[in-house]
Amino acid sequence: MTCQKAIGVAKAMKKKFGEDLDLTIYTNDSKKAGSYDLKASTTVFVDKEWISLDVVTSNERMEGFLNKHLS
Repeated sequence: MTCQKAIGVAKAMKKKFGEDLDLTIYTNDSKKAGSYDLKASTTVFVDKEWISLDVVTSNERMEGFLNKHLS
């Protein structure tokens, strides 16, 4: 559930920020995800920085984070 919520928020942020946001989604069963040190089933990074689930599962909090991060 949390993973799907985070993916939904990520897709909504890509739609909102367009080309300003380079988005790649790896599920934990993908080979690409194997190169990351994942400590939870849902893990989100922005520029190699881990982001809290509280942020990545909320459209409003993620938008606020990205507004600060991308400016």
